[in-house]
Amino acid sequence: MNEAIRKLQPQKVWNKFADLNAVPRPSKKEERVIEFMKDFGKNLGLDTKVDEVGNVIIKKPATKGLEDRTPIVMQSHLDMVHQKNNDTDFDFDSQGIEMYVDGDWVRAKGTTLGADNGLGVATIMAVLESKTIEHPPLEALFTIDEETGMTGAMGLKGGLLNGKILLNLDTEEDDEIGVGCAGGVDVTAKKNYAQMDAADQYDAHVYRITLKGLQGGHSGMDIIKGLGNANKLMNRLLFATRDVMHLASLKGGSLRNAIPRESVAVVVVPKGQENAFKSEIKKISGEIFNEFISLEPDLEIVTDKIEDRPAKVLKQDEQLKFLKAMYAAHNGVFRMSPSIENLVETSNNIAKVTVVDGTMTIECLTRSSVESSKENLATSLQSVFELAGFNVTFAGEYPGWAPKMDSPILKVMRELYVKLNNEEPHVAACHAGLECGILGQNYPQMDMISFGPTIKGAHSPDERASISSTQKYWKFVLETLKNIP
Repeated sequence: MNEAIRKLQPQKVWNKFADLNAVPRPSKKEERVIEFMKDFGKNLGLDTKVDEVGNVIIKKPATKGLEDRTPIVMQSHLDMVHQKNNDTDFDFDSQGIEMYVDGDWVRAKGTTLGADNGLGVATIMAVLESKTIEHPPLEALFTIDEETGMTGAMGLKGGLLNGKILLNLDTEEDDEIGVGCAGGVDVTAKKNYAQMDAADQYDAHVYRITLKGLQGGHSGMDIIKGLGNANKLMNRLLFATRDVMHLASLKGGSLRNAIPRESVAVVVVPKGQENAFKSEIKKISGEIFNEFISLEPDLEIVTDKIEDRPAKVLKQDEQLKFLKAMYAAHNGVFRMSPSIENLVETSNNIAKVTVVDGTMTIECLTRSSVESSKENLATSLQSVFELAGFNVTFAGEYPGWAPKMDSPILKVMRELYVKLNNEEPHVAACHAGLECGILGQNYPQMDMISFGPTIKGAHSPDERASISSTQKYWKFVLETLKNIP
């Protein structure tokens, strides 16, 4: 299956991408891909080291004639988001990604593709391996754990790199040159809740509510689209039926940086309340379908009667507090940038919600390019959850990357883009969390830029990479390397 990928142009890039995607590389489990990358550098005879947190650094001298150019760092992250469809049988810890060609797109069979940021990694590998590509003194930086905390970038110490220009290859539109990004913080609300015996509800019926088929996607780049959030939509169903059911368990979403696509709740409906329960579910489901008919055409809400009776359910007062907190907690765009058109400044993704065995947990990722606005939204969420009796913690905080419109490398790349494509690039900040802001803390004088090929649906099983865009991007990479001042 992946052999078809290896025949695509540019072959140097797609072959390295296929090699990389054969290696399992979930965030926080990057041991195999670190070893893979270390062996790759050493087999090329290049200076290769792994720092104390697991980042891999490979250094390559300049090609002949470019020794006096400004030394550069090419950077991408090794880990990938692991998401799969419910009906896909796949073990991310042991299997390589199964890819196929679909017109102009490369996709994976029922899972994320890993183009984020695997195509960036493959690009750098192709440059390192080549004996003909012209480039200045080069340091390749492969960071770990970008997707679940950016701990690789955070752990990179000053003094390890000599480059003066950083080329981050983690942007997902080929006409965009990135000059800034949002910072973020993980907001987690957790509490133990009082339960009562489900057996107390004589002749009750048990139902499983499944909400699925949402698009999901990147909680930064795609948050502006207003896509359905499975956790918020499920809460509407549960809130509407709060007086005629007892919640036994709930599980929605999986990763903080992915908009949740699915949610499953198990509820106990007392005798005599079945018709009211079904009626409310039907009514609210219809409202949701009407609201999202153009955005979420594959949305499904299925209510099944099941035989397995849960032992415990939430007490009514605990249930009401939880549902009200979920209703009040902000999800989606919080504020648009007043200075950059169509840029989300601040947002929140209610990413993962679990209610099981006496413990409920709500996991959010709050993003903003303005630190004060990020703190404002995080405090708003904290207030809502604490009023409902949750303990709230903040973790994994990372800074944004402030745009520098007078950047020398921006000037060079802007002119090259126009020369190659006969049009102006879109110079912009993004609402995703790039590593540039973090890396800039220990390398404040480094001139930074971000760019990449077009990738759609990142962080979801609909992730796909454009073949023609990758060809366009590769030419841009080669011209940039030749023209570093």
